[in-house]
Amino acid sequence: MHGPASPGWLLVALCAATGTYCLLRMRSSVEEQRRAAGGEALMGFGMAVMAVPAAVFAPPGWAWAVYATVFGAAALRALWAARVSAHHLHHLVGASAMVYMAAVMAASPAHEHGGPRSGVPLLTGVLLLYFTAYVLVSGVRLLPVAGAGIGGTALAWGDRPELVRACRLSMGIGMLAMLLTM
Repeated sequence: MHGPASPGWLLVALCAATGTYCLLRMRSSVEEQRRAAGGEALMGFGMAVMAVPAAVFAPPGWAWAVYATVFGAAALRALWAARVSAHHLHHLVGASAMVYMAAVMAASPAHEHGGPRSGVPLLTGVLLLYFTAYVLVSGVRLLPVAGAGIGGTALAWGDRPELVRACRLSMGIGMLAMLLTM
């Protein structure tokens, strides 16, 4: 979010690359891939913009309301889509976390971001636990898939399960990094 500049730029690069890959996945021939990729692209680019170091660009106060509105709409869409696919529940948690972070950033003076805190708020702690578990589970799920493509049918690069899982893992790591700086 608005911590040290070097890790901030690494987070921007990770999230932007993930968002770009998700945009390219929207060209998949598999409908469920396309549907999930759009929300993930929005999340990747939103996280990239939110992670730009404050020393480079401090967004105006109204920008946090825009973030909250955009990700609030994404959360509602994920809630609606969750009736079809349970994976959209994760999108709901991610979009809600972005709304929460935008609200916290709007309520905090610019000089406090990344500074010392007197403790972790309960919701931040719950989100940290959720995304830590998500990253660990995603990492474990990625391991068996890595060797599964040998000798099998050729998939389009946007439909390869190991790339999709790696994309989701990197966004989980990015969310964790952003929550840690709150």
